Amino acid sequence: MKVKICGIRDISTALSAIENGADALGFVFAESKRKINPEAAGEIIRELPREVLKVGVFVNETKATIEEIASVSGINVIQLHGDETPEFCSSFSFPVIKALSVGSPDDLSQLDEYSCEYILLDSPKGKYRGGNGISFDWSILNKNPMQDKKMILAGGLHPENVGEGIKAANPYMVDVSSGVETEGKKDPEKIKRFIDNAKRVEREEVK
Repeated sequence: MKVKICGIRDISTALSAIENGADALGFVFAESKRKINPEAAGEIIRELPREVLKVGVFVNETKATIEEIASVSGINVIQLHGDETPEFCSSFSFPVIKALSVGSPDDLSQLDEYSCEYILLDSPKGKYRGGNGISFDWSILNKNPMQDKKMILAGGLHPENVGEGIKAANPYMVDVSSGVETEGKKDPEKIKRFIDNAKRVEREEVK
């Protein structure tokens, strides 16, 4: 099971996450308590292994600004977490993760409209788009197979429930931010437990 740790703001957290098996790191450029500026993100990204996905998170941003931030920071995947259209999402040369808020089965009807590489399913919108620590009803996904899309499960995941989420949704990747924090800061021990528990589910299923 692949794991993305989102809301990275310092090099020690980034390296610790990678050492413990993270496959992707998220850098938030939208309004958020985890927002980072492109130059600071670039300093971190330059220290990271090439194979790790460096994901930039944006909400209703212009294409020109996204491309400028990508150039400065060195991100290699774009996550669009706002009201971006399918046409906008397909206009980039970078791989794109389109985030969709899921509150009911009807919200999944828009999946087929997007042709991007990844679809991230998150909980309903709170104060911010994502990072609100609330999960949605994973059983919804049993009736709506993702077919060929690479689905990323997000929203309310933490070390204690990530295994349950994986078994329920069978995602390509799981994504966590607030679920591995203590008092608003990334907690290395929670990150390790989250990754260990996520990877363990896949190992158990393979037996």
